[in-house]
Amino acid sequence: MPEEAESSEIVVFLTKELEASLEKNGSLEKENHELRQEVGRLKAQITSLKAHNNERKSVLWKKFQSTLEQTQATEKPNPKVDFTESEATKERSAARLLPTNAPPPTPRPPLPPTLFKEVKENKGPSAPAPPPPPPPSKALIGSRGVRRVPEVIELYRSLTRKDAHMENKANPAGVHVFALTKNMIGEIENRSSYVLAIKSEVETQGEFVNFLISEVEFAKFTNIADVEAFVNWLDRQLSSLVDERAVLKHFPQWPERKADTLREAAFSYRDLRNLKNEASSFEDNLKEPSILALRRMEALQDRLERSVSSTERTRESASKRYRDFQIPWEWMLDTGLMGQMKLSSLRLAKEYMKRIIRDVESSECPREESLLLQGVRFAFRVHQFAGGFDSETVLAFEELKKIRTNSRRNGTI
Repeated sequence: MPEEAESSEIVVFLTKELEASLEKNGSLEKENHELRQEVGRLKAQITSLKAHNNERKSVLWKKFQSTLEQTQATEKPNPKVDFTESEATKERSAARLLPTNAPPPTPRPPLPPTLFKEVKENKGPSAPAPPPPPPPSKALIGSRGVRRVPEVIELYRSLTRKDAHMENKANPAGVHVFALTKNMIGEIENRSSYVLAIKSEVETQGEFVNFLISEVEFAKFTNIADVEAFVNWLDRQLSSLVDERAVLKHFPQWPERKADTLREAAFSYRDLRNLKNEASSFEDNLKEPSILALRRMEALQDRLERSVSSTERTRESASKRYRDFQIPWEWMLDTGLMGQMKLSSLRLAKEYMKRIIRDVESSECPREESLLLQGVRFAFRVHQFAGGFDSETVLAFEELKKIRTNSRRNGTI
């Protein structure tokens, strides 16, 4: 008897330990699932932002290339500069050699004013080393994934200093070649087609930009679809500028916060609506292998759950910003687009269970029990996400349940 009592106590103790371990394991699994969902949501958000950023960079680069080609077609080439002797020096030498009654020589094309001024002012025997070429634009750096390497600049400076010293020794009384090179780089920077185009648009497009400012400032909406249409119209108008950010920064009255919030709301609504439409119109391709088809439906369900979870998590802060700028936010509630997205997952559950039933009923199904369990798990997942089933999904589930009952009765599982 004492031994039986001791054994029962051990069993009770071990049972409690097992229950505690199972409970702890369940909480850890739940936390791990939530963390995976958060990581997936962040990855999807990063991918969406990168795609939007690359799209805008591509548009800006195409506009820049078009402006550059137009400018090169209309501009005449700059007069060439002889690096051994400047044009101004040659003209002054010719003037000294001509007699007083001789006719003046045929004038040459004038040098650029900045370059002519520097030629007159440079009189010393030594020339400073030229600076490195101007860095590429930020748009190119971001699109190609490159970074600045200081060692390249240091090596360039050391080599050009050495070349400048040797050139001064070879031409002690000549024109300062590298000083002219430095001045030419500065001239190119100040007269680049990109900079000139921006300056021109700031001067000529002021009325157009002020019109857009008033449109954004006084924009009020009651439907989120109208916000999407307005943002599309605004982006089309701004796409006529060479560089939207570079031009608008010269207009301090531009309502940047409201414009960015309008875009955020429009893009979020557009992405969620497209995802909802993709799920609600999903069609199972019967020619596709079952394992791929089921994975495709599971991946789409993952996207739905991550998107809804992300929107619900940021709904409070986002809705406050939307209300401040009179932007509709009710679509973020369960009675709006969020509820429609949850209901769209019922289409996935129905197609998923139909595919499982078709595979189980086929004679080539060696793993009937695991397939049925997989279908029930997915059905339960969608049921919890959508808050229930509609009539069509209930019929598919009843058929799946009937197959499982018959299989148990026949002893096949």
